[in-house]
Amino acid sequence: MCRNIRVLYNFQPPTTPEEIRAASLQYVRKVSGLNKPSLADEDAFESAVRDVVAATERLLASLQARAPVRTRETEQARAKERWKIRAKRLSELGKARLP
Repeated sequence: MCRNIRVLYNFQPPTTPEEIRAASLQYVRKVSGLNKPSLADEDAFESAVRDVVAATERLLASLQARAPVRTRETEQARAKERWKIRAKRLSELGKARLP
């Protein structure tokens, strides 16, 4: 999964339409390999984004949460902690490769 696409389900306050659109846009960019479509592809690109937005909204509305509600602050803190662990591993890996 693309690292820039965030979990959108089971948040308090609820996921916003802007967050859904941003994730949908990122997905379409990833799948198409295009950051910005040409004028010839712009309609198809935007149509795909709208389709992914609609599918995401349907999915989020139909899921039934069993886990505790997430908050953006908690998720951000977890991401920072994961990054610290990843950075430490990368640093150790770099030191291990030095002659």
